[in-house]
Order: sequence, then C-alpha cells, then structure tokens
Amino acid sequence: MGIKKYIAENESHILEELFSLIRIPSISAKPEHHGDMLACAERWTELLLKAGVDEALVMPSAGNPIVFAQKIVNPEAKTVLVYAHYDVMPAEPLELWESHPFEPEVRDEHIWARGADDDKGQSFIQVKAFEYLVKNDLLKTNVKFIFEGEEEIGSPSLKGFCEQHKELLKADIILVSDTSMLSADLPSLTTGLRGLAYWEIEVTGPNRDLHSGHFGGAVANPINVLCQILSKVTDSDGRITIPGFYDDVEEVPQAERDMIAHIPFDEEKYKKAIDVKALFGEKGYSTLERNSCRPSFDVCGIWGGYTGEGSKTVLPSKAYAKVSCRLVPHQDHHKISQLFADYIVSIAPDTVRVKVTPMHGGQGYVCPITLPAYQAAEKGFEKAFGKKPLAVRRGGSIPIISTFEQVLGVKTVLMGFGLESNAIHSPNENIPLDIFRKGIEAVTEFYLNY
Repeated sequence: MGIKKYIAENESHILEELFSLIRIPSISAKPEHHGDMLACAERWTELLLKAGVDEALVMPSAGNPIVFAQKIVNPEAKTVLVYAHYDVMPAEPLELWESHPFEPEVRDEHIWARGADDDKGQSFIQVKAFEYLVKNDLLKTNVKFIFEGEEEIGSPSLKGFCEQHKELLKADIILVSDTSMLSADLPSLTTGLRGLAYWEIEVTGPNRDLHSGHFGGAVANPINVLCQILSKVTDSDGRITIPGFYDDVEEVPQAERDMIAHIPFDEEKYKKAIDVKALFGEKGYSTLERNSCRPSFDVCGIWGGYTGEGSKTVLPSKAYAKVSCRLVPHQDHHKISQLFADYIVSIAPDTVRVKVTPMHGGQGYVCPITLPAYQAAEKGFEKAFGKKPLAVRRGGSIPIISTFEQVLGVKTVLMGFGLESNAIHSPNENIPLDIFRKGIEAVTEFYLNY
C-alpha cells in the first residue's frame, strides 16, 4: 500500500491519536502543569509502541521527563535519531481563540489547537511516517526517538541528559521537524539557525527615587543614561559596535547569497504586513540576509520610574532593560556575552552604576547541503511537494541543535513543515491538513532514500 492510500484510509484514526496528545495541556512554563508533562510523556510512549518501536520509556531528567524509544532493524545499519518536544507554549490570551486551545477542531481543512504545529503536529508527522514504514516492512534504518518537555523554556535539562546517555543516543544523523517552510507553494529546508545571547541590564543612580523638580538637572537620570548606553551599541549603518563582536562572523559564500537573492520576496508586502514605512538593518545586506545569516542586536524590554495612571514627577533610582543578540555560526555565545558585558560597563558614565547579568544563550548551526541525509530530505520534499526545496537559513534559534553537535557529535537535518500562517505561540495555532499529509509522505521518502 502506498503512503497516500495509507494516510487516506487511516486519517480519522491518525487525527484522533494526535488529538489525544493535544488535549493534554503540557505547558512547561507553568508549574501547575507538572502532572500534565508526565501524562503527555506517558501518552507518547503508548503511541510510539503502537507505531512499532521495540521499546518506549519515560526517563527522568533534571527537569521534566524525557521520552526515549527505539526500533533496531539491524545493528549494522545506519541510525536516525528523531528529536521533538512535547511541551507547548501557554495559550493566553484565551479570548482571542476561536475554539478551545486544548480541544482540537478541524475547520476549513486545518487542525486548530495549541500544539497543532509546534510541535505535536510536526512530531506526529515523523511518527506516522515511521509507522507506515514498519507496517509495510520498508524500514531499513534503525530509528531512535527523543522527545523532551522543556524546549519552550530553553531545554535546560537536555544537555545533561545527552551527556549522561551518549551511548543510548548514538546515531548517524538527527532528524527534526520543528522549523518552517517559506510557503505552502515554496517548500524549503532550513540549513542554518542563528545563535542567541541574552542579558538584563540594571542601571542604578541615586539611592532612592527623587523629586524631579528638586534634583532634575543636578543628578543623572538612570533611564536617560540607559537609553544613551543602548543607543551606542549600534551605529547608523546598523553595525554592532562592541569591540571584537565580528571577529568570528562567517561571511556567507557568494553562491549562497545568490541563492538567497532568488528566493521570491516582496518587500512592499513585507512592510505592509507589519505596518512599517521603511525597513532598517546592516548596510550592504538584503532583508533576507539580515534576518537569517547576519547578527543583530535588539532591546527586548525596557522599564523604570513611574508608569502608572496619571503623572508623577519622579527621577527614578533604577532603570532596566532586557536585550539580546542573534548570533551566526562560529560566534560563541559565551564569548559574546562577556564582550557585551565588558563593553556596556566601559561606556557607562561615573554618574551611575551598571550591572549586566547574562540570562541565557545558545550557539548557531549550519547543515551542509552535501550531507547524504540532507539530500535524502531534499528528495522527500521533492516527491511530496512536486518541486525541489530551497535551502534557506532562518533567523531564529534552537540552541539544542548545536548542543547535539557538541555533545553527541552528530549533525542535524531540519525537516520542518510549519508555515508563518500557522500562528505558533499565538492564539489560533493551526496546521493545514494538506501540509500534514505531505509531511508524512516527505518523511517516508526520506527514509526510503537515506
């Protein structure tokens, strides 16, 4: 039986299994959902066993439990390690949902629910392709699964788990469906992710809030100073001014820049969608280069003083900002974190005290398009979508991908099927059924070609 026929004949059953996962509100960010994390992990083991794995375990970690499963068809064969996450983002604001976020609905040929795409829907694509191959005696590679419950809070426990279980997780390639395509009509494979460094800055002036009439003009205002400091981190050409920041930045090869230039992109439509009159970024690079393969700096939040209703003439004692840099491959986030902290302290005036606290970070990642596994994924997309996928770098970060490479010594192929319209992390998250079906077909073809 071909994969298309298999999906068609089993679709109602496939969806009900997926919905049984979605109905569990496995929200890692909220402690009150601790029991749901275990329930979701246990449900995954049931579904993986049903799909044909030899064993499926709920294993402890320093945080939420981790699901591990495997199917060994031949100890001498290649091994694929499938990574996914079963935790989801909080669903708020609930009033913006058109249906209950944890009671999935099929409307207009889409599945609507929290986790429909990120990442329960996409991980189910992987498992159903595996199931089809096992049931039809087509699986020629060993397959291992590792599903974690902390991706949405930065995967704090997964590195330690990988270090502890290196032999168990030994594989030739890691396969991940947790990324997106350019569009439904323009399939693409993600070949690069940016890294991340994140800090909180605290600026302290006087030992208490002061009357702005009595002290204004005589004492430095921490909010004013913080704004001045932040304004110096980038110049008028969009370049980051931190000394040594660009030392390890990899210049994108001209061949890849040419490929990016051929990606269909309507700048006017892009501006209109986010309601801005003009775009801004590093001089000498296109918009698609700036938001995927060049580093960036952003103020993510800033606060201090009085922000309540009405007015209060206060010169605040403190001001705060949360800031981040997206990094490119070869930029070490630990090194950048220290360079940033040293720079901020060095440019701060003596009128205030500045404290820079690193929050978290992760390395960037690049997948060579010459990898046999990448080329198998390429063939899978071509078979399912009818056209060869474009190779694109993405501006977001999945820090655990670089951790896999560092700890397990294995490359990852990012075989994601998400769309911008799927509204991950937002109300009314969804996945088109057509993409869901094609995803299962593409992953099936990956295994047949790897």
